[in-house]
Amino acid sequence: MEKSALIDSGVTYNWNFLNYPIHTVSAKPEQKSKECAILLIHGFGASTDHWRFNIPVLSTKYEVHAMDLLGFGKSPKPQDVEYSGSLWKDQVVAYVKEKIKKPTIIVGNSLGGYAALAAGAELNDLNAGVILLNAAGYFSEEKTIKKNMLQTSIETVAGIFLKNIVLQRLIFENMRNPKNIKKTLNQVYVDKKNVDDFLVESIRKPSLDFGAFNVFRSVFNPSGPQGLPLDKLFAKLNSPLLLLWGGKDPWMNTPKKRNLYKKFTPKNTKEIILDAGHCPHDEIPELVNQHILDWVDSL
Repeated sequence: MEKSALIDSGVTYNWNFLNYPIHTVSAKPEQKSKECAILLIHGFGASTDHWRFNIPVLSTKYEVHAMDLLGFGKSPKPQDVEYSGSLWKDQVVAYVKEKIKKPTIIVGNSLGGYAALAAGAELNDLNAGVILLNAAGYFSEEKTIKKNMLQTSIETVAGIFLKNIVLQRLIFENMRNPKNIKKTLNQVYVDKKNVDDFLVESIRKPSLDFGAFNVFRSVFNPSGPQGLPLDKLFAKLNSPLLLLWGGKDPWMNTPKKRNLYKKFTPKNTKEIILDAGHCPHDEIPELVNQHILDWVDSL
């Protein structure tokens, strides 16, 4: 089967968020599905296409949904909204309440992991569990660590430098070059067999949309809104939590992050370390799918 055909069925555009039509994908088992649903939230620069190997397998047992966050994929990229973790959290919460309307396991990778956790902490009874795959976000103590004068100076200069719109545009154009997209993916995938043309194009094409540059600027603005720290969100989370770590993620100091997670995650947390990079769900989907199904079944 062509990889592009793996998620073609169930595509809908019949749900709006802030009056914008959101691209969504849903699939159900042929037989009656289990009581809860699964919602998949992609990371920065990605889309529902990044769940190409997960939706067909997970939907053999459960009702599965995925959507392109506002500003990404086939969803609009408006210039009149403030892109932030809070915005995407609100989108996830609204989708569960308005479209799924039953207890939901929320799965998120990277930036989508933060949105999944923040939404799960707010949804209460409609949140059946949260699964994080190398989630983005920071802990309170990471913001309060004392820095020496050199560190402070470097960060100040870097912050001013990155606010330059000309420089931001150059970085953006460089990042969306197909060769550079593939180079970056090869850096964050340990097993590179799934770094293919379909994946590269699924990232490149949305970056050509009007408004895509504004999304990039908002996300990488050093002084932009960052949302609540992870420890505050974990304190509000009442559901089971599964951590699926890509242990060789070059963008994240996984051992350091794991130690912080252990300090703040709820007691009903399960942790699994995988031989993968930043996007284990696409790099080693067979293993990730099995871990997800086993964990959800156990609930």
